Amino acid sequence: MLLIKDLRFRWPGQEQWQIDIPDFSLEAKERVFLKGASGCGKSTLLGLIAGINTADQGSLHIQGTDLTALKGAKRDAFRADHLGYIFQQFNLLPYLSVIDNVTLPCRFSKARKEKAGENLQQEAERLLRALALPENCLNKPVTELSIGQQQRVAAARALIGKPALLLADEPTSALDADTRNAFISLLMNECENAGSSLLFVSHDSSLESHFDRSISLPELNRAAIPTEVL
Repeated sequence: MLLIKDLRFRWPGQEQWQIDIPDFSLEAKERVFLKGASGCGKSTLLGLIAGINTADQGSLHIQGTDLTALKGAKRDAFRADHLGYIFQQFNLLPYLSVIDNVTLPCRFSKARKEKAGENLQQEAERLLRALALPENCLNKPVTELSIGQQQRVAAARALIGKPALLLADEPTSALDADTRNAFISLLMNECENAGSSLLFVSHDSSLESHFDRSISLPELNRAAIPTEVL
């Protein structure tokens, strides 16, 4: 599903690499926990995998396509078709309804829309219920939802249309332990239903028992990372 070789990245104006990963892979339907303290480059790496940032050196293949060889528009289209992304800050659009936020990826990807089925609203509602969003929240503006409820909306948006790879950036950081574990179980169930691989990033190593494999980014990344630039 994902194959990284000699991947290097640094922010403009920096002399040192922020990311320098010789080798990393993730298999189809595998669920991997990527751990590391805040500032170690976890979000930067996810941005590279998603094609939001562009590597300076190396290759990054997703389902056989090298994202480092794609130009901006093609890279954006590939991301829309194949990747779901739960952002750390959720990035929900306040002027859209809950349902419209969830179905948003299907406006940008014909492939995701087809996989979601004929009735997009019905599929969005199914995902939200599966992720335990209360029924009375379905028609509320996202600005009226709690942090935990917004998190479920962000997860449903990432999952709609069965993306091949789901990226999750610290999606449980604002939750208490019981809610966090319940959310991860629900997320795992939906990834299994969709046949999606999952790369889950967190600084909380207590969560790693939920996953097939756990990787430490500081051990994987050869770069010496100045935390103030991440």
